[in-house]
Formats: sequence, C-alpha cells, structure tokens
Amino acid sequence: MTRHDGRQPGEMRPIAFHRGFTRNAPGSVLACFGETRVLCTAMVTDGVPSFLQGKGRGWLTAEYSMLPSSTHTRKVRDRAGRVDGRSVEIQRLVGRSLRAVMDFKQTGERTIWIDCDVVQADGGTRTTAISGAWVALSDLLADMDRRRVLRAWPLVSQVAAVSVGRVESGVVCDLDYQEDSNAEVDFNLVMTGEGEFIEVQGSAEGAPFSRAALDEMLVVGEEAIRRIFAAQKAALAG
Repeated sequence: MTRHDGRQPGEMRPIAFHRGFTRNAPGSVLACFGETRVLCTAMVTDGVPSFLQGKGRGWLTAEYSMLPSSTHTRKVRDRAGRVDGRSVEIQRLVGRSLRAVMDFKQTGERTIWIDCDVVQADGGTRTTAISGAWVALSDLLADMDRRRVLRAWPLVSQVAAVSVGRVESGVVCDLDYQEDSNAEVDFNLVMTGEGEFIEVQGSAEGAPFSRAALDEMLVVGEEAIRRIFAAQKAALAG
C-alpha cells in the first residue's frame, strides 16, 4: 500500500523540533510533523493550586488552542469561558502525558505552564503538541537546573505521541488531514521512553475492528514513537 503522499504505511512525515523559537519562554519549540506546526512553550511560576499547597511538591498544567488561520477556513478564537470541548480534551491530554513522567517532589511548590498553540493544522495536532511539549519542558527544566531551583532532576522519562489508524483497510501511522478524515479506525497513542502506555485513544469510524487489527496498530504506533524519541534526543543534543 502506497499512501496519497507517497509514504509507506509505517512511514512518518518529516519531523522537526526547532528549539528556542521565541525569546521569553525558557522552553520554546516549534514542533513540525509534516505540514502540522505547533508552537510549544514552557514557563514556570511560583505557587501551586490550593489542593497542593503546603505539600512541598509542584504541578504542571497545559493549555491548547488553534490559531484562527491554522485551518483552511478561519477558526473562531477561543475566549475566556468559551473554550471549545475539543481544546479542553486535548489540553487535559497534554497535561496528563507530561505529568506522568515528572517527579514533582524535585521542583518545590512551583507550577509549570505548557502552552501549545497550533500555527498550522494538517492532522495530528495533539500528537505533535505532546511530542513538542516534552522538548520544551526539557529546556525549561534545564534552565531551572542552571538557576539551581531544582532539588534534583525531575524528568524521569521521555514522552511522545503519534496517530495510527486504518485507511483503505491498511494500517498507517502519523495520519495527515486527508487520511484522518477518511480513516476507518483512528487511534492516538502516548508512550514513555520505557515503552509503557500513558494513553490509548481510539475508535472505529465505521465498521468495528478486530483484536488482531488493534495489535497491529499498536505495533506500528510503537515503532513510530521510537522514531519520535530519536528526533527529540537529536534536537536536544543540537
């Protein structure tokens, strides 16, 4: 099976993580999966939510939005009290994914803010956001470590995410918009560097799928995430 853009079934789009993309955030990464572009920034503030006050540990929260020009027709900008349900779902997913690999006892009572703003959307914005946000978080923590505000290094593993699904009855990974809009089955996988799953989101868009098909998608997705891990490490080493 050859895909509409010439990729093989298990082949990802070109991946890039451009660090230091903006000046003010210690962690600032333009994450690119093909034509999808997400600006991921990481900043820290003193203090934690009320349910953590006095416990000596930190917190991480995430926000996600799509800029009006990120899609073919103008998307209405999210406003206070009017964030759409999809944005809320994705920002919660980003936050859960990154919190799963953080040891907050090492940050003290500080809150890390992750902001993911979609500059250009062509499928896989949530997976691009998670993968880029991990790089931005790494840069923020390195800055905190240089300023000696960490008790010890708090990031315990990598995190990356990818979309995988069935298109024209074949399993493919890193779906672009054309594939995503025609997928028979659509999954998003989030994994740690140790190969453990943080999140498996998926559903049939048409007919139900078998256990064998699920297993095949998990294998293809894990192989793709390993390639994202390598790209993250290469970006941080650059």
